[in-house]
Amino acid sequence: MENNRHTKLLFWNVRGINSQEKWDVIRGKIDESACQIVCIQETKRESFDQFYIKKFCPRSLDRFAFFPSVGASGGLLTVWNNSLFDGTLVQANSYAVTVKMLSRLENNSFHVTNIYGPSHSPEKLGFVTWLINLDTTEFEDWIIGGDFNLIRHPENRNKPGGDLGEMNMFNELITDLDLTEIPFSGRSFSWSNMQADPLLIKLDWVFTSSSWAMSFPATFVQPLSKPVSDHIPYAVIIRSSIPKSNMFRFENYWVDHPGFLETVELH
Repeated sequence: MENNRHTKLLFWNVRGINSQEKWDVIRGKIDESACQIVCIQETKRESFDQFYIKKFCPRSLDRFAFFPSVGASGGLLTVWNNSLFDGTLVQANSYAVTVKMLSRLENNSFHVTNIYGPSHSPEKLGFVTWLINLDTTEFEDWIIGGDFNLIRHPENRNKPGGDLGEMNMFNELITDLDLTEIPFSGRSFSWSNMQADPLLIKLDWVFTSSSWAMSFPATFVQPLSKPVSDHIPYAVIIRSSIPKSNMFRFENYWVDHPGFLETVELH
């Protein structure tokens, strides 16, 4: 990526995508973030087609891959701009959808994994075991983000609690995969139980492979406001070179401006 180019990804657990209200706010966040890739968790939808994607995506986002929900549980969707990226579905299951993105403008590629980890403790071991054993030998530049439903440390909650065994398991996973965390700018938590005295937890994470920092050293995560859902949406901004210091001023930055297991072209 050249100095004047950058890629933006939008991640969000939307807690269901089956209403006009959700379509409108998702489109609003896509417009706000000016993203070229969208990674949505917990769609609660069993299928997608061209017509349905157009309900919440602009015409520029014209390819997608997904894994269906089981009834009203789970579901993952990744959508991208085909004029910028030639996307190839690498794998999809109830935990993750991974797409290899080959830039049409530059001679580089990277893998994007959209994660939705199970919320129930008995299922978390299966998720972590699967992810540890995922074949990532071809994932030289890899970014993995979404709702992991796990925390790393007790301070990832605003109230006491959390399972230390699960924390250790999550941190061992990060170490085994040699992942680097990309922190959220100015935000400690990503989920709220929406009560008057809320429980706040960081359940959403962004990690990269160790090689990522060499290819895209100026990657950062910008949390967005939360109009619906109990999770915040967040944009990942990817640059291959470190911009001048004044470009880190967010108030200026934002002003400048699948079928199941398949990819689909929109008309």
